Amino acid sequence: MSSKRNTKRRRFLAPAMLLAAAAPLCGQTATAVDTAAIRAQLDSTFQAIYEAGSFPGATAAVALPDGSTLALAVGFADSVRRVRMRPSDLMLQGSVGKTYYAAVAVQLVAASLLDLDAHVSDYLGDRSWFDRIPNARDITVRNLMNHTSGVMRYEFKEQFLIDLRADPDKRWQPEELVAYVLDEEASFAAGAGWEYSDTNYILLGMIIEGITGRALYTEVEERILEPLDLRNTVPSDSRTIPGLVQGYAGAGNPFLGRDEVLLPDGRFVINPQFEWAGGGYASTTEDLARWAKADYEGRAFDPELLPAVLDGVPARLGPGSSYGLGVIIQETPLGTTYGHSGFFPGYLTQVAYYPEQRIAVAVQVNTSVPQSLGRPLGAIVNQLAGAVIASLDP
Repeated sequence: MSSKRNTKRRRFLAPAMLLAAAAPLCGQTATAVDTAAIRAQLDSTFQAIYEAGSFPGATAAVALPDGSTLALAVGFADSVRRVRMRPSDLMLQGSVGKTYYAAVAVQLVAASLLDLDAHVSDYLGDRSWFDRIPNARDITVRNLMNHTSGVMRYEFKEQFLIDLRADPDKRWQPEELVAYVLDEEASFAAGAGWEYSDTNYILLGMIIEGITGRALYTEVEERILEPLDLRNTVPSDSRTIPGLVQGYAGAGNPFLGRDEVLLPDGRFVINPQFEWAGGGYASTTEDLARWAKADYEGRAFDPELLPAVLDGVPARLGPGSSYGLGVIIQETPLGTTYGHSGFFPGYLTQVAYYPEQRIAVAVQVNTSVPQSLGRPLGAIVNQLAGAVIASLDP
């Protein structure tokens, strides 16, 4: 991936979309906010959250109604070597990366290059292995994007974990990942249930590459990251990711078998490249908050398609949860939120957009042991959002 943001590449977004990316949501005007007061409240709240838990460190960021952002950090980027966490530090997003691929897919829908209700076989049916996928001929693109395909996860298969640890330098091809679920019995008939599965997005990524004829990361870079100026969001496509802080996965976890995820030379113990369209990105929380605000205000694709993106199906992700096209829709004490959670060994991520207040909040923690947080990460995000909302109220 080129590190230069070439403005000529912005041809992938229609002029109307570029205009939308530079302006508030239609009918809304930016209002002045007291950022100093909000930061003081956030600092106090975030420090209290840190002191109540036992996690190494964390970063958080808020995108405010006027488009400005606040970023903060607590604890340690490396708790053994006592390196303090900074707001500019990068962590792996895990499944939050699905939000970028979903946005690219919706752009292709707007361009009449992808049909949400077309069968996946229309795009991948000529692959030699395709008919061995569970529910192969019944799955639609929408089924992949909202996890109603009945195709199970590959990444927790015992043989995959053995193979992943055995060859940490291996660069995984999408077909090799899909191979771990071939000939399995479907979890349910296509469209008849819900089950979260990275395999769905591996297949979606293959569809996007087939339509565009280009690498998936290139599509995200030139359609999403460059136009929205997300400079601190990078692919996790190598064992070495500059700026990535140490993560802690817990001793004996099935992915690594050890706690620290980075070796002394900075390389990841395994190759995170395997995640690909299941996630596949590292970022700052500030970039994440900015992305969520742009995404759920319809500034990453044709805003007329936002209702389709947010049309969720019931999901087993907690009370009041549903899942749209790459988005978790959650009913919270602060109202409905749109966002996503993410796990990768050593890291947990959560981002949420609050449409009533037009703010986005993101939190990343450099541990994947949820018990160390003391409570769900989503509750922490809501607590920070509550502090912001209270400071915004006159």
